Amino acid sequence: MIDSENKENEARMTSRNDRSSPARGLPRWVDFLAAFFLLIGLSPVFLLCALAVRFSSKGPIFFSQQRVGRKGRLFRLIKFRSMRVQQRGPEITAGDDQRITRIGKILRGTKLDELPELINILKGDMAFVGPRPETPRFVDPSDVRWRRILERRPGLTDPVTIRLRNEEKLMAGITGDRETFYRNVLQPYKLEGYIRYHEQRTVRSDLWVIIKTLWVVVTPSSADLPALEHVDSERQSGRQGG
Repeated sequence: MIDSENKENEARMTSRNDRSSPARGLPRWVDFLAAFFLLIGLSPVFLLCALAVRFSSKGPIFFSQQRVGRKGRLFRLIKFRSMRVQQRGPEITAGDDQRITRIGKILRGTKLDELPELINILKGDMAFVGPRPETPRFVDPSDVRWRRILERRPGLTDPVTIRLRNEEKLMAGITGDRETFYRNVLQPYKLEGYIRYHEQRTVRSDLWVIIKTLWVVVTPSSADLPALEHVDSERQSGRQGG
């Protein structure tokens, strides 16, 4: 069943390759300079967040986790820690996760927990715009969609990330096995969206994505969370049509 689905995906991706030429967004030097100056300009915010994490709960200021980058290279994604330490649980986080600290809820809600990812951008692990990097556990190299996505540098944001700005709220509404839902429904939805955007991305579209990202960060309610039925139907239509 899985093999036939992968073959179907491969045929669809090949068809897409025949129709489109490689698209490019913001060059690496722009990402580097922007990350460098933002780290300097936002250093007071960076310091305040670090102090809030340090004095709100026991544990390190930063949380780092192995993620899969371009060409399958592994790197350590850096965030401000938003969960209690030494509490095991699922890798998929929902808004009702009891491991999240009070300060962590604020950081996650405002996306300030992702501010240290500017360091990842500076190092070249990530770009400002690109598919969100996954943990190795959720990356399937045998899936042609993943092979297409791993051709590109992962990013801080993209149109899928904007649509799923309140993803943790969506996951909190899942009453069954959340990891199964993520693997079988939400992740394929993301993969299809990543590929659609990156087939036609330009410098102008990347700049527009960054502007829209800033807007939904400042006004979370402006990000319309897709209904579960829409996520599943779009995933199905992506598999069937492309």
